[in-house]
Amino acid sequence: MQYVDSWRAVAAATGAADRAAAEDGVRLAYRSAGLAEPEEFVWAESPREAVGLVRKLADAGRSVREEIRTRPWADERRRLYDELGPAGWSALWSATGAQLWETTAALADRIRAAVVSEAAERPEDEPDVRLLLLDAVLGQHDAAWLAAFDGRGDRLDGLAAVARNAGWWWPYERTVVISERPEELYRDEAGRLDRGDGPALSYRDGFGLYAWRGMPVPAAFLAELTALTPERIRAEENAELRRVMLEFYGYDRYLTESGAEPLHRDETGILWRIALDGDEDVVMVEVVNSTPEPDGTHRTYWLRVPPTVRTAKDGVAWTFGLPGESYAPVRQT
Repeated sequence: MQYVDSWRAVAAATGAADRAAAEDGVRLAYRSAGLAEPEEFVWAESPREAVGLVRKLADAGRSVREEIRTRPWADERRRLYDELGPAGWSALWSATGAQLWETTAALADRIRAAVVSEAAERPEDEPDVRLLLLDAVLGQHDAAWLAAFDGRGDRLDGLAAVARNAGWWWPYERTVVISERPEELYRDEAGRLDRGDGPALSYRDGFGLYAWRGMPVPAAFLAELTALTPERIRAEENAELRRVMLEFYGYDRYLTESGAEPLHRDETGILWRIALDGDEDVVMVEVVNSTPEPDGTHRTYWLRVPPTVRTAKDGVAWTFGLPGESYAPVRQT
């Protein structure tokens, strides 16, 4: 649908918020909920800083998230469900919000976890921080469900306006705390957080998330990647981090520099195995493209296959969803 791409851009937006437009959106959201407009706006550089500011509020009044976000969303969903019927609502959600849900929900969960980790000075403080996060409206990261309602009524226009112009926000009777959007966001082709030389998500105050192909990693770990050696990879005790190291270093390079011996070779390629303590073996098939490149060379590819594979032919066949005995290409390309 026409709204999905625009809301996808909202969810991924970086850079300074349009504070005036966001505050106008908040006022509209309050009026739409039948509430008096807030008396004060407090801006934060990140959700982490916002939680710290919320904890210090002295006269903000009670949270009005229920009236601002929860109830309008439920009412609009019920209205559309009654109007479209079960099949119609399912089709609408599949064509709109479902297209954005997985990546935005996963990102919001990662932000929550990082805020709890950094804003709670002691383990016993974590429940209080989690409760404060329940008061938040997710702004741009509510893009998935806002996409489903776009163009189907004006009751959520205030929430949509804030989402298009700012990050997370905390609505209270008299005061609203609003976070800026991220400064940078890096994702891979699957939409996962991914960056090898810095934070994959970062805010201006230094709050950020570090990840490699979606997997959370410590900041110091990334700094070490450029100096990896096969010995360092083998010495890593954390199996997930070791897997990241291998992906960054390159399986082919690791095999070459670690002096690995092939397990099997035939007309389809060469089968290699990397044994890893505390993790399943990494098994790769080395194949050569029979079609030459423009310069006359033949490109080598590495195909990861299940650790149960015992021959190169079985490995290549597995990549085509076939048993080894059924794999007999008529023409190689």
